[in-house]
Amino acid sequence: EEVTSFDADLQRLIDDMVDTMYAAPGIGLAAHQIGLALQLFVIDGAVKDPEHPIIVMANPTIVSQDGEAVDEEGCLSLPQYVDHVKRAEKIALAGRDRNGEPFTLEGEGLLARAMQHEYDHVQGILMLDRLSPLKRSLYVKRVKKLEKIRAHEPAVAG
Repeated sequence: EEVTSFDADLQRLIDDMVDTMYAAPGIGLAAHQIGLALQLFVIDGAVKDPEHPIIVMANPTIVSQDGEAVDEEGCLSLPQYVDHVKRAEKIALAGRDRNGEPFTLEGEGLLARAMQHEYDHVQGILMLDRLSPLKRSLYVKRVKKLEKIRAHEPAVAG
């Protein structure tokens, strides 16, 4: 769902997303990851510019992408899972900032990876969807095994 209103409610949501991202801890978070079907993500921009530590993008579209890089990637939606994912080496996204102003963001390296990862979330795509069927299958088996183990562990009183 496209972001159409850049009001005080959206500003609070963005601030909450940033707090959640750092608490997780992660370098990016999409609205989809907190149960909101909005085309919105935040990224820890310190990887690009320490003077502008938070990148907010609403309604992103891909302007260009170039090259190819395979590197390790994790996801807050898939705790404790890291795998190698193929992404564009450089990317440019167009969207709107937290005030609704249009802008284009170019990134390479870690920033490009984070931009593509969060863009995928906005499109309803998980990191797992970028892996081979075999790797996805192994992940599902691992999760089922962990669930089975946890089901047999005694509850601990807090």
